[in-house]
Amino acid sequence: MDRNYGAELDALKASMAELERLVRNMAGLGEKSAFTGASARGIDRSQQNAPLQEGSAESGAIYFSGFYRSEDQTIRCEPQQRPFDELLGLNRGKAAKVLSALGHKQRLDLLLEVWNGPLTGAELVERLNMGTTGQLYHHLKALTGADLLMQEERGGRYTIADHRRFPVLFLLSAVADLIDTSDYIDMTEARNEAHNYLGAATKEGYDPHQLLWAVVSNTILEHQAGYCSEMGIYLHDDGSATVADNGRGIPTRLLPQTGQPEVQSVMTKLDLFSDPELSFFAPGAEKGISIAVVNALSRTLSVEIRRDGGIYRQEYRHGIPQSGLMTVGETNETGTSVTFKPEAELFAGRLNKAEIGAKANELSDAYPGLRIRVE
Repeated sequence: MDRNYGAELDALKASMAELERLVRNMAGLGEKSAFTGASARGIDRSQQNAPLQEGSAESGAIYFSGFYRSEDQTIRCEPQQRPFDELLGLNRGKAAKVLSALGHKQRLDLLLEVWNGPLTGAELVERLNMGTTGQLYHHLKALTGADLLMQEERGGRYTIADHRRFPVLFLLSAVADLIDTSDYIDMTEARNEAHNYLGAATKEGYDPHQLLWAVVSNTILEHQAGYCSEMGIYLHDDGSATVADNGRGIPTRLLPQTGQPEVQSVMTKLDLFSDPELSFFAPGAEKGISIAVVNALSRTLSVEIRRDGGIYRQEYRHGIPQSGLMTVGETNETGTSVTFKPEAELFAGRLNKAEIGAKANELSDAYPGLRIRVE
């Protein structure tokens, strides 16, 4: 079947024009298009909470529209709006039930697996590697009972209900803007289960040197790879410490999947380095301490990167970014500096310069090509 691309573009332009008209009428915008030059990932987020012009008695509204392709059809959602007060006035108990119905990975897997076409229970078990049909039907029953999935007559195939498709897409669109919170939830769990990473604790708390050795281990790996010849360990009066090296520097490019700089993924994703050889293990610990774990177990952490002609910096508190990746200078050097302050509620005492000096001597003997200084 031949597609009329011109007609499709005209229809899309008409939909966007109608949505633009609604926005201008409700918010008092000028004649300039609200959509000129804007894209989902290109919007300046610093302007998302900017005040609108005076003149509207309403407290606000959310506007939405969209389309998707299904086989040889284009399915559209015409421009709509939801008043701000209506959204905040939703029945919270019912809203929580909806979110909990979808708040299970296997249920979301089921919804998205049948998105492009109906599938039988046996096909779903095979595609999702569920192992047992009992597990499958437990979730199918919940989804069909909530009218999110439909089943063909006489025990046939499952598919997502047509009238639920756009609401699910809009919900996923909102989740996409909140997806980074899943990393911070993991980091909170890491703090609550610090014993898994730090081993046994005294009555006063855990040994803060374990965090320092974990940061140092990253420099050792960079040295072993042939990219680092110097490391400095600096102790500060406030109980924090800095580990600086002249390695390659953590990559700073934006990741297309998330729109975040790569260094932020390194610093916040606990599961990014699953290889035990890439993590430092404290005595008696069950899990290795990656740099993201150091971030999670620190009250504050800042990372400074010298790479690709620039100097970049990002600040964290309890593992949560307090700033974007900032460009703070220019340089021809390369390397990474990590400054962290152990969480006082978890760790006992302060970092000991004599103990660190002894460890540095051991490392110097083990890696004669790595120059180490402690100050």
